[in-house]
Amino acid sequence: MLTENTRQDILALVRRQVVPAIGCTEPICVALATARATERLGTLPTRICARLSANILKNAMGVGIPGTGMVGLPIAIALGAIVGKSAYGLEVLRDATPADVERGKNYIDEGRIDITLADDVEEKLYVDIIATDAEGHTAQATIAHEHTRFVDCDSHAAAQALADQSDLTTHDSDAGSGGGDAEQDLPHNGIGRQLNMQLVYDFATTAPLEEIEFINEAGRVNMEASSLSLRGNYGHRLGKALTRPMGRGIMGDNIFSHILSATSSACDARMAGAMIPVMSNSGSGNQGICATNPVMVFARENHNTPEELTRALMLSHLTAIYIKQHLGSLSALCGCIVASTGSACGITYLMGGDYEQICAAVKNMIANLTGMICDGAKPSCALKLTSGVSTAVLSAMLAMQGECVSSVEGIIDDCVDHSIRNLADIGKNAMNETDKKVLDIMTHKSK
Repeated sequence: MLTENTRQDILALVRRQVVPAIGCTEPICVALATARATERLGTLPTRICARLSANILKNAMGVGIPGTGMVGLPIAIALGAIVGKSAYGLEVLRDATPADVERGKNYIDEGRIDITLADDVEEKLYVDIIATDAEGHTAQATIAHEHTRFVDCDSHAAAQALADQSDLTTHDSDAGSGGGDAEQDLPHNGIGRQLNMQLVYDFATTAPLEEIEFINEAGRVNMEASSLSLRGNYGHRLGKALTRPMGRGIMGDNIFSHILSATSSACDARMAGAMIPVMSNSGSGNQGICATNPVMVFARENHNTPEELTRALMLSHLTAIYIKQHLGSLSALCGCIVASTGSACGITYLMGGDYEQICAAVKNMIANLTGMICDGAKPSCALKLTSGVSTAVLSAMLAMQGECVSSVEGIIDDCVDHSIRNLADIGKNAMNETDKKVLDIMTHKSK
């Protein structure tokens, strides 16, 4: 039931989860915690100790840090201390200059940064920074659950608190939900536990237009990132490859190829470390791109009305948020599956689809892409995003033709919400060993 209170809670949830970010959000949230610890210390630390969860390490190893021409955590940590402002959130490094980068390089060369695995913490998104000055004074900042959520206690107490919260939410989870998630039970995130596909659809299609028009900013920012990317050479240049004569000769010059190019080019830039902001979803810039750009391109070329576009964008982003509430901020499952499922819903809506057809598109997505691993943030993420959004278009097309993967096929259930729980259960629980093996492979490659 979409009451006034429920509607306002959902609005607040979307505003929290769809925010600007510069750079890959895993190293950036480490920079954010470093900035906060430095601010608490009151001076540039002489030493910084970073204890990080395995998923943070995995997603920060191979990705470019904006404005530096470098990859990985050391420069993100150094700049977080030197120039970071925690008030900027996921844009913490937006004031960095070339001179700051040189200072950061020197800071690294002086051996002032220690990075270790927080192997005593089960939480998949966990960052603990201890900053020390020349006199031995220390200051600490800890982020957990979400990329901008600070936990203000010492690291051991934080670890215990996280474990306690996980126990509570597991016991309190809804029947058949596939287990609880600590971030779902937080007071500021409570509406996430109540979401279902019907509520998502009702909100996106009936909320007063003036209340949800803010989501259009995601379209402006993320399409601008795509446009800026094509002016340079970033990552594997997948977006450019799709727009060049050979790409158009193979893929065509049509809505489908334009969707793929607009999505992959924005990813090319941010994974390569371009100082280009994007609007993130659930703590991920790539998920924000996936939930936005396919919908923007389809609406433009299908001549949908501005209201239809606004509602499609909200449907896409809120669907992604809903699924992530069950999957968790980080998992072994590639997040582009979640966000592309959102864009499949948005595209189906723009095609004239109703609730049942949108549910069919969700099931078609889950039937195809479940199991795609996350092996860290890196330039080749553009390939995964392109796989996700291409499947989104196919899923929407099938749904509009009355085709839906049935409950006798694989992990799909008659109930769309149960199908989403099945996806989340696989990504959050069943793939944990896969996640460990991926990290093991990434950290033991021959050089």
